[in-house]
Amino acid sequence: MKDYPVEATERFDDAKFHRKYCMSFVKKFIHGNILEVGAGCGSFTRDYIDNKINATLTETDNKNFEDLKKNFIDNKNIKISNKTIFEIEDKFDTILYLHVLEHIEDDYKELKEVETKLNKGGHLIIMVPRHQKLYSNFDKSIGHFRRYEMNFFEKNFFNLNRKLLKSLDSFGYFLYFLNKLFFKNEKFPSKFKIFIWDKIFTPFSIALDMITNYKIGKCIIAVYKK
Repeated sequence: MKDYPVEATERFDDAKFHRKYCMSFVKKFIHGNILEVGAGCGSFTRDYIDNKINATLTETDNKNFEDLKKNFIDNKNIKISNKTIFEIEDKFDTILYLHVLEHIEDDYKELKEVETKLNKGGHLIIMVPRHQKLYSNFDKSIGHFRRYEMNFFEKNFFNLNRKLLKSLDSFGYFLYFLNKLFFKNEKFPSKFKIFIWDKIFTPFSIALDMITNYKIGKCIIAVYKK
């Protein structure tokens, strides 16, 4: 997404506990030559990257693109690009879309192209917001075309076979619903709200997600193998 709101990038960069929790489910699938599409300012990247990993980070927003170059200037194994998936010619062992697919109008066309850029045996890792009924002014303001339902990911895509599908952040679902109900005109949640959600309620979500067998949460994680 071009011209991504700076407020959203900066505020959600503080949600470190939630990101680490989500990434704990997919780290084992991240290997080889990596492509992270729409890496933002590198919030998720910092949770899986090390000096031995070769990765290409793409970003079409000018501010995030410049931040990526600055944030990873010392890591020579990371390449920063402003190309889309259709402009990239290389192939990869791991491709990540971490809260990016909802920003793409034709997501099916995007996934079809992704399959051609993935090496055999490679993994596609997707993280998206769940529950279209929760779609709010916030979603609209940051360029979400949609929120997803689980059934979108229950099928296989092209030559990609699903290996993991979970719904995380159960307490986040209820918090998001209440926020939509009582703060209809709010574009971006305050740093205080993000702090409360991330540091206080995420630990409870970890337990509730497990109890409910990962069926309720407001965030979907899906992994596919070619």
